[in-house]
Amino acid sequence: MTAPAAADRVPSPLARPPLVTVEDLVKHFPLKGGAFGRRQHVHSVDHVSFAIAPGEVLGLVGESGCGKSTLARAMLGLTPVDSGRVLFDGIDVAGTKGRGRKALRRSMQLVFQDPFAALDPRMRLGTSLDAPLAQHRLGSREERHERIVQVLDQVGLDASFLDRRPGECSGGQLQRVVVARALLLRPRLLICDEPTSALDASVRAQILNLLIELKDELDLTLLMISHDLRVVRHICDRVAVMYLGEIVEVASREDLFERPAHPYTQALLTASLPEVPGAEAGLDAPRGEPPSPVDPPSGCRFHPRCPLARDRCRTEAPALGAIPPGRAVSCHYPSA
Repeated sequence: MTAPAAADRVPSPLARPPLVTVEDLVKHFPLKGGAFGRRQHVHSVDHVSFAIAPGEVLGLVGESGCGKSTLARAMLGLTPVDSGRVLFDGIDVAGTKGRGRKALRRSMQLVFQDPFAALDPRMRLGTSLDAPLAQHRLGSREERHERIVQVLDQVGLDASFLDRRPGECSGGQLQRVVVARALLLRPRLLICDEPTSALDASVRAQILNLLIELKDELDLTLLMISHDLRVVRHICDRVAVMYLGEIVEVASREDLFERPAHPYTQALLTASLPEVPGAEAGLDAPRGEPPSPVDPPSGCRFHPRCPLARDRCRTEAPALGAIPPGRAVSCHYPSA
């Protein structure tokens, strides 16, 4: 896939105030029981910080179970956090209540991974699409119908789909419906959680190109969670790499794919983007299995799998620090 020229026009996130700021976010899930009566926790998100500029597409990548989806739900206020905060246009998401919280939720919408699971199979699509508008009491029945038809047209579908049930549609059509439902409330931020992973290869590019077009047309900001590095390279302006609950590298698309600084990022690129034409790109990557998020390693969490690990890596946790030009990496011995 070739990255769109539109992505190159997006300003640096440092050039203007961010739309979204994640500050030192922590989310641990307690486990029942535990050895010798010791309370154990799954370290899903550990002191994560980053920002997203208005109009930017930020990619979030990492192996399954590293905390990407938990982070997304925490950003939307769907999962309460243990500490830290998420600011949307300067407003604390968790601290907003009542009408303010409802208005804030209209501004941030989620595009689910599996469109078949995201829609009630017994419900006609028109009813599913009307539900968010009715819940937020936006417009009369006629006005809501007009809005739904308008948004369906934006995603490449016509009004005939309103009478269909999910089982009467293809995966690509249903994902367009899911995107349409997210757009109905006129959000400013779309969080796309693996939006093409459940689709056939033939329709993945169509959905990605649709998201790019909608981003430019509607001035959207996107967080793109994906296991497919080709998707990230195609659509994202910057990329954040997550490992075992932590962000280990943040860089522009060009810097990350051409000059990865963290050994984990290097391993992902080597394993996921081989030079063999037609090879599948997925995060199957570095050697060995990730350590348990219940008992993360001391020091750098990647050191048990890192071929470059030294004594310092085993005892001292690296901070996510800035390295030129305009990137950050959590490594004692970065390559860039």
